[in-house]
Amino acid sequence: MKVRWMQWTGVLLLGLSLSGCAGILIGGAATGISLAHDRRTAGTVIDDQSIELKLYDHLNRQLPPGNRISITSYNGTVLLTGEVISEGVRRQAEQIVRAFNEPPVRTVHNELVMGSPSSLSVQSNDTLVTTKVKTALFQIHSIPDFDPTRVKVVTDRGVVYLLGLVRPVEADAAADVASQVGGVQQVVTLFEYIN
Repeated sequence: MKVRWMQWTGVLLLGLSLSGCAGILIGGAATGISLAHDRRTAGTVIDDQSIELKLYDHLNRQLPPGNRISITSYNGTVLLTGEVISEGVRRQAEQIVRAFNEPPVRTVHNELVMGSPSSLSVQSNDTLVTTKVKTALFQIHSIPDFDPTRVKVVTDRGVVYLLGLVRPVEADAAADVASQVGGVQQVVTLFEYIN
């Protein structure tokens, strides 16, 4: 009986370890491909992911319930979108983000609005709009070496936010294309410009 339990345990552990390895390999490959095109350093990409995860935890612990807050970090610039229960919570969320320093936040764009959390249909529509904008960016062929994967697209309540390290001509083209996508209410550019 003991041997059989050990065999099943070994099979289970092998299966779990293989599935874990596959996830790590797939995630690692995807990150590697993404980093090859990203103008941020690998360390900055990791910092941005860390900022998002840690701020999510901080906001959940320090704010009252009933809010829907999305956090996007790109090159140390943090975008807050979603709905909060009061103007006080909106200000408190921004203060928490501005005080965050592990890794440091350089800029905060507080686009939180007061109101009930968006319905699932609104959130689904935002996801669809984001996908359509990302797809539309691949139609930009007039700019040499333009890479649409360098533009971070976030949609909230039909408002499209564009982030990234881009040249001014790339920013203009991306904003123009995004504004022509069906379902886009407004385009807000939060780009950092490079030469």
